[in-house]
Amino acid sequence: MMSSLSILLIIIAYFLLLLLISFIAGRKSTDNEAFFTGNKQSPWWIVSIGMIGASVSGVSFVSVPGMVGNFQFTYMQTVLGFFFGYIVIAKVLLPLYYKLNLTSIYTYLGERFGKYSYKTGASFFLLSKTIGAAVRLYIVALILQTLVFDAWNIPFYLTVIIFLLTIWAYTFRSGIKSIVWTDTLQTIVMLVALIVMIVEITQSMGLDFKALSREMANSSWTRVFVFDDWLSKQHFVKQFLSGVFIPIVMTGLDQDMMQKNLSCKSLPEAQKNMYWYGAAFIPVNLLFLTLGFLILLFASNQGILLPAKGDEILAYVAVNHLGSIVLLMFVLGIIAAAFSSADSALTALTTSFTVDILGIKVKKDDDSRPDNSKKIRMMVHVGITLLFLLVILVFNKLNNTSVIDAIYIIVSYTYGPLLGMFSFGLFTKLKPVEWTVPFIAVLSPLLCFGLNVLTTRYLGYQFGYELLLLNGGLTFLGLFISSKYGNKNS
Repeated sequence: MMSSLSILLIIIAYFLLLLLISFIAGRKSTDNEAFFTGNKQSPWWIVSIGMIGASVSGVSFVSVPGMVGNFQFTYMQTVLGFFFGYIVIAKVLLPLYYKLNLTSIYTYLGERFGKYSYKTGASFFLLSKTIGAAVRLYIVALILQTLVFDAWNIPFYLTVIIFLLTIWAYTFRSGIKSIVWTDTLQTIVMLVALIVMIVEITQSMGLDFKALSREMANSSWTRVFVFDDWLSKQHFVKQFLSGVFIPIVMTGLDQDMMQKNLSCKSLPEAQKNMYWYGAAFIPVNLLFLTLGFLILLFASNQGILLPAKGDEILAYVAVNHLGSIVLLMFVLGIIAAAFSSADSALTALTTSFTVDILGIKVKKDDDSRPDNSKKIRMMVHVGITLLFLLVILVFNKLNNTSVIDAIYIIVSYTYGPLLGMFSFGLFTKLKPVEWTVPFIAVLSPLLCFGLNVLTTRYLGYQFGYELLLLNGGLTFLGLFISSKYGNKNS
């Protein structure tokens, strides 16, 4: 079994490689244009590969394999919906963003509705992404705390600080210009780690491809579709429709993911990136679920008692039962997945706060006055990093549910208003009374929460990911009512 020192040395080597790639990619340009837009020079295929890692994150690396025991392969119903959501992004949202030449996608809300809508949309993104990205990084910090840093009595908060300083170090100079390349490396590392783990576990059980296929075909763990229980959160209609809308809000209405797309050279290249990226999600998630199936099969054959929490299963088996190669791949995989998610989130949050909240422009219009915009952006970058630290430490005290479900629940409440606002702007010509927009955006999630409590208590029906649709619909309805029943936007 690998020692904690060996793991630490591997982590350090990986971090140094990230710093080197970041330095090479961003050495010629460290201004705001490079940080925010990558000078509009990112190759589409590099962006596509990097986005896979940024989307998967350490959450999926740990939680998706852990789903199999309780939910079988039903997560694939959601993943199938993802693909159609990405098509909507490519056909509807990307043309709009490129036409308006946006740096922050929430600028659209300002042009369509006004200042209050603009600030509301950006604020909901800042809240959602800060919580989601911090939780994803929290998972990896917690696991590596157990594997490495506990052996040296290093406290958890210091572990988190080390990780955040590393991410800050390779993102603060050139932002998105460097990240499209570092995330590509991290996606490749993550996928190689995933495949090697599957191969190693399969071989340890003496299974070839044919035998593995037979085991999966005969197992109840590999059930994909649920049509027989409408009240179940795993029903196909709920999962599939949620899968369509989750990427629309988590990618299409998310500055983090769209910032990468908007760094492509042209709209056709950005759309090509989105198609390939969306298609790749299906086999990648199938691999994660296959890994979860193999873990359960291995534990069953060996008589291993697994942890009760699904999020802990992969780490437990990798550390205690599968040897050095699997452990190494596990460590590299979760680091790569978590860092590719956290670094792009940190950059996007810095961009959104600097551009949307502080009003800093990408290019300086007036050359007669000193330009402090780069200094301001760098100060915001430090501030967001410190905020990550605070959120991670708070979540460490409060977490008591499946992490991936917790993130999607948060997304359902905080991204719903964004879905409603963008939908209303795209599909109507109405304009709501400006000052009402922030109140509608806050009231809709509160109503959803109350309705979910009532239906669970009195009807036995608990909303799943479809809560996102309800939330967006209530926001849309509120904006319609505020528009005074059809006054046309001038």
